[in-house]
Amino acid sequence: MFYLSKIEHKFALPPHLLARPIREAIQSELERLFLDKVIQKLGLCISVYDITSIEGGSIFPGAGAPTYQVVFNLIMFRPFPGEIISAKVMSLDADGVRLSLGFFEDIYIPTHHMPYPSYYISKNNTRKWTWEYGEETDEFNIEISNEIRFQVLSVSYPTIPVEQAKESKPFAPMVVNGSLYHEGLGPVSWWQ
Repeated sequence: MFYLSKIEHKFALPPHLLARPIREAIQSELERLFLDKVIQKLGLCISVYDITSIEGGSIFPGAGAPTYQVVFNLIMFRPFPGEIISAKVMSLDADGVRLSLGFFEDIYIPTHHMPYPSYYISKNNTRKWTWEYGEETDEFNIEISNEIRFQVLSVSYPTIPVEQAKESKPFAPMVVNGSLYHEGLGPVSWWQ
């Protein structure tokens, strides 16, 4: 789920950071550049783990800031297919369930990966997914704020759209698709 990724990056250090010790100033700028951003095929940047090397510091003609070549390690979030993760239900509708880890909210369980047979109910301001297990009297519900265990099916990095319709959901640079279709998956309360 979490990985260390070694990155090499060349950037100009803003002059307002030059009063600080150089390692601290570079760490601050790296955090501004990378934290909470998705890097294609690597995942979501959680933290700057360490700085391996710093080279440069030259000020080029016409530039008002020193340029550094930095090698550093980032802690990245990228779940792998088959991994089991616990998350909270953020929203649900007839298309499936959206989950949140607190720091990442683009996790989707589509309808065809819900436990079978299950169906969506929306009435009297109550929305839930219900799984009919065995006899008709055995119904298990999935509701908002339930803690859920799900299996990761895929992690995708959609291409950035040139134009986006106003009514469409916000663009997500990394999307995790999951499943509740196996034993032990679903709300934690089902299996206690």
